[in-house]
Parts: sequence; structure tokens; C-alpha cells
Amino acid sequence: MEVLAALVRDAGFAHLTWQNLVMFAVAGVLLYLATAKRYEPLLLIPIGFGAVLANLPNAMMSASSTFTPSAAEQLPLMQLIYEAGIRTEFLPPIIFLGVGALTDFRPLLTRPITLLLGAAAQVGIFVAAIGAYYLFGFSINEAASIGIIGGADGPTSIFLTAILAPELLGAVAVAAYSYMSLVPVIQPPIMRLLTTVKERHMPVPDEIRVTRTAVVLFPVVIALLVSLAIPAAAPLVGMLMFGNLLRESGVTERLSKTAGGPLVNIVTILLGLVIGATMAGGTFLRAETLYILLLGAVAFTFSTAGGILLAKLLNLVLPEKQRINPCIGAAGVSAVPMSARVVQRFVAEQTQGKVNPLMAAMGPNVAGVIGSAVAAGVFLALLR
Repeated sequence: MEVLAALVRDAGFAHLTWQNLVMFAVAGVLLYLATAKRYEPLLLIPIGFGAVLANLPNAMMSASSTFTPSAAEQLPLMQLIYEAGIRTEFLPPIIFLGVGALTDFRPLLTRPITLLLGAAAQVGIFVAAIGAYYLFGFSINEAASIGIIGGADGPTSIFLTAILAPELLGAVAVAAYSYMSLVPVIQPPIMRLLTTVKERHMPVPDEIRVTRTAVVLFPVVIALLVSLAIPAAAPLVGMLMFGNLLRESGVTERLSKTAGGPLVNIVTILLGLVIGATMAGGTFLRAETLYILLLGAVAFTFSTAGGILLAKLLNLVLPEKQRINPCIGAAGVSAVPMSARVVQRFVAEQTQGKVNPLMAAMGPNVAGVIGSAVAAGVFLALLR
């Protein structure tokens, strides 16, 4: 009977709190979006299940930036992954390595001007950061971590937040990936509001052929220029460009397939689980989390609008034959390739299939990946 009593006493049922139950519901929403709606399933499923694990009483499956084990205490599983992969800043750059191996920068190289659209689409980062600091009273480090949600780049958000404001990691990561998954819902109304029917019908210029030399030199040159200008961005941009060099060199196919396949898949699993494991009810269910979600929406909205408005501004000075369909500016957020596909679907529907800007939209889309990493590097250079 004593053994049975001990089992009952140690069981998690008796220790469940309302916070645990609410977080089970939150995890259920994430899992539903991933499985039923197919919104970012590769990340929302690990994050959602990690949140379930984090809220199991007595299971020791959560992770925290404030965890301080004694000398004789063994690190719990999720905390071990957190210490080895997040606190050491290891996992997010490895994700960028895989992203680089999967990314084709030719659409950007054929239309270099779209690099400006990718840069303009980072404006939401700074708008949300300023709002978080001045309107909601977050510290400057926390405000920067919240603002980076506007880059629509999960690994960058995790990388920056783990360094500047680790206590917000779960909320920022969930906001970043949630809004990335909601690109098809968020962006079309903004494009409809900020563009005219005539602008949506603007044709997309033919692509310019890019030489193999340019494609191979691009990642080397960008890695050098960005890392020399903003050394704090080197872990992200450097790994992104190294992955792309593996892809484009033509002589490292095995390495490219590994970086863009098994390696990035393993890291995605670990990263998603450990982010979910930081979402314990006691720390996640705070007013600050709602503020972060609100500011994330603001950041994403302004980033989408920034790319569109800069395209409209450029059209005032560009020759008529070189003018840009402003809708492709919305793809400047770095949700690759979802944002470009959303632009393609929106414009094709608006023009009855006469204009198909997918490849043109991929230019600012991949530029946005570089832009968000640079923005994170700027914050680190100023605040770290």
C-alpha cells in the first residue's frame, strides 16, 4: 500500500495547475494549425509537443534560461538541449546553414534592385522595437528581441532573443512562427489596401541570365561584406552563405544534400522541441506574452507594408520599362518561399492569371533572409 500511495502521490494528476491546462490548450492550437491547416508543420509540431512536455508536473521536461543545477544534479533532457544548443548559440546558425543550402539567390541576382525591397521590409522590426520600449515599458534588450519578429525569420528571432532576452524566448518564438504560418492570411489584405488595380497588373520584366561565376561569387562576397561591416551578424550570414556556396559550387553535392537534408531536419527537431519546452505555464502565461503577440502583428504588418511602399516609391524614379509590380515588395519578409507564393497567388487571382510574379517575388524574399540577419547583427552590435 505504501508503494501504491507513493505512486499516487508522485503522479502528475495531483499536481496539475490551471496554467498547465491552459498551456495544453495552447499546444493543442499549435498542433491543430500544423496538422489540419499545414501551417509551418515542421516547426509547430515540435514546438507544440514540447509545450505539452514542459507542462507535465514532475516530469522534468521543461527548459529555462534561469535553471541553475547543483554540482551533483544531472541536467534534465530539455535543459541539456537548451544549454548545448541555445545558450551556446549553436542551433540557429546551423539552421541558416541548411537554409543556405536550400536557397537559390538567382532571382535576386537577376534583379539586384529587389535587394532594396528586402531591406525595406525590415522596417517593422524597428517600429515594433520602438513601440515595445516606449509604449509597453520593455527593456531595450527585450524590445529588440520583440521587434525581430517583424523579420518573419524564426531562427533569427531565436538567436537574438536567446542572447538579449532569454526569458522571452518561448513567447517570441511562438509569435514569430505563428505569424510566419499566417502569411497567407495577413499579407493579401495589406497588398489590397496599398496597391491599385493598375499596379497589380504591372507586368514582370523578363529575367536576366546570371553566370555561374556570379552565382558562386555571390555568397563569398556577401559573407565578406556583411561580416566586415557588422561582425555580430557573421554567425548567421556566414553560415547562410556557406550553405549556399555548397549548393552552387557544383562540386560538393554530398555536403549540400546533408546540410539541406538530414542536418537541418535534426536541428529543426531539437530546436522546435526545446523552444516548446520553454513554454511552462508559470512563465508563459503573463500579460507580457499578449503584448509580444500584439507587437509581433504590428511588426509583421509594417514589414509587409515597407516593401510595398518602397516599390511604389522606386517606381516614381525608375524608367517605365524597369518599374516594379509593388506587390512583390510584400515578399521582402523572409518567410521563404511562402511569402513569394502568397504574392504569386494574390496577383494571379487579381489579374486572372495574366501576371505571374513568383520568380520576381523570390528576389526580395531571399533578400529578406539576409536583411533580418543584418538587423539582428545591428541589435547585437549596439546592445550586447
